[in-house]
Amino acid sequence: MGKRGEALAARLWKGGVRTLQILKSLPGEQWEAILYLGPPMWTVRDVIAHLLSAEDGLTQVAKDIAAGGRGAPEGFDHNAYNAEEQARPAGRSRESLLAELDAARQATVAWVTELEDATLDLMGYHPALGKITLEQMITAIHGHQVMHIRELQAGIRS
Repeated sequence: MGKRGEALAARLWKGGVRTLQILKSLPGEQWEAILYLGPPMWTVRDVIAHLLSAEDGLTQVAKDIAAGGRGAPEGFDHNAYNAEEQARPAGRSRESLLAELDAARQATVAWVTELEDATLDLMGYHPALGKITLEQMITAIHGHQVMHIRELQAGIRS
């Protein structure tokens, strides 16, 4: 692993730990609090399901770029994907969702630790950001989670 990959992995790991701390501290009733009015309307639970889906999906896109692929397919509709993915974790317990989110982040971190710095310079397509480097893609995975957790914290306080 190169220095840049090491720094990315550390940032991802730290962000994942912090996210779990925040989510585990939420009282159960806050999981059904409305966070985004939409459309579609999202509860805290929906945002957590979105974080899980995004971690899995964006890591797969990043892996495609690392393997020399394009990344997100041309014409990919991330809004439709997000809407469809909301149904995937339906009925799962709070503990199950948090465990899956943790496992997904740990898998991302493990994969990033295997990357050489030169691989991080490969270009590919992010579903929302367009053409970026693999390093930017991995940074966006981290940033996406941080953004939603900050919004979640602000929404719950208000």
